[in-house]
Amino acid sequence: MKDNNKLVVPGSKQALENLKYEIASELGITLGADTSSRLNGTVGGEMTKRLVKLGEQYYANK
Repeated sequence: MKDNNKLVVPGSKQALENLKYEIASELGITLGADTSSRLNGTVGGEMTKRLVKLGEQYYANK
């Protein structure tokens, strides 16, 4: 599958991968091909929540 997203911040792809596995570990989920889409979605949802919270904090402190 081709990745069409353009990175604005160098290194952000690796940072997101690290965040994904950190959250999965916190939730006790082992990511992989055998993991259900529901569990993978749980990790993705938590990533989104944390990224939105970071964005809100950033703009609140500007």
